[in-house]
Amino acid sequence: MTARHSNVPNLTDFDLKLLRVFHAVVQAQGLAPAQQVLGLSLSTISIQLKQLEERLGFSLCERGRKGFSLTREGEQIHESLNPLFGSITDFRDVVAELRGNLSGDLHFGVVDALATNTTASLPLGFRRFTEQAPDVHLHVDISSPEELLQGLIDGRYHCILTPVEPTHDSIDTVPVFTERQQLYCGRDHPLFLETDMDRILEALKHTTLTDKSYASLPSADNPRVTEQGPTVSHMESNALLILSGGYVGYLPQHYADYWVDKRLMKPLLPDAPGYESQFYLCTSKHHTSRSTDMFVSCLAEVLLDSTMQ
Repeated sequence: MTARHSNVPNLTDFDLKLLRVFHAVVQAQGLAPAQQVLGLSLSTISIQLKQLEERLGFSLCERGRKGFSLTREGEQIHESLNPLFGSITDFRDVVAELRGNLSGDLHFGVVDALATNTTASLPLGFRRFTEQAPDVHLHVDISSPEELLQGLIDGRYHCILTPVEPTHDSIDTVPVFTERQQLYCGRDHPLFLETDMDRILEALKHTTLTDKSYASLPSADNPRVTEQGPTVSHMESNALLILSGGYVGYLPQHYADYWVDKRLMKPLLPDAPGYESQFYLCTSKHHTSRSTDMFVSCLAEVLLDSTMQ
């Protein structure tokens, strides 16, 4: 051990347990909200945080009547935890693979509103993977494109599927399919009963459009709507705003069909091309997991096949 680290305690299994408690408290933004996540009492969580601080030699957070907040040291420790936990998981995966079997955990992140896309068959990809690697525990999370990318960089995800092409140089991307989006309004919107296309086009110049936090429409695809409205990170929140009748917005056709069939929405420009959203399957260039390679292969195969049909 170098002199620089001579006073730093070696990490034990108990330390890792305490660090996971701290991580859960930060994610929950407080001790009380973390009780349900951890399955521990408030006093036990408090004691374990105190034990961790004593082990590290500094305070991690302020907690009490003024609320929960991280110290500067606590922020730095928390930022280092996802890479630490990810490295431990990767190491376990490598050991399992060297023993000749694929096991451990695989974390996959994806955006919402893809279950209705029957062309891009994610369920088939999941089934193929679980048939080939039955001992790997698959975790599937739904999140915004921004959170998915950060989670991949931090090591929380082994693989993500996103409509935003990452530019980070540590990420490998494979374009797998495109999804057509159309402009919709809800039943209570003034344009819902309008049938004259010229009047619709004119009214759109003064209509408020929901704004996706993760992507800007190319000007050629969106020349008409100039007023930007609420920002959304998920298709579900976008649909809710459109259904309110106060806004128009772009949705995947397969996702909007449910409300269109019930006459709760309608496409405003049904003969217009809308725009194509490209989806990417992404992994870290630094991963060493054979189970991740197999998972990507299973998904890429079915998703790329869907574009050929």
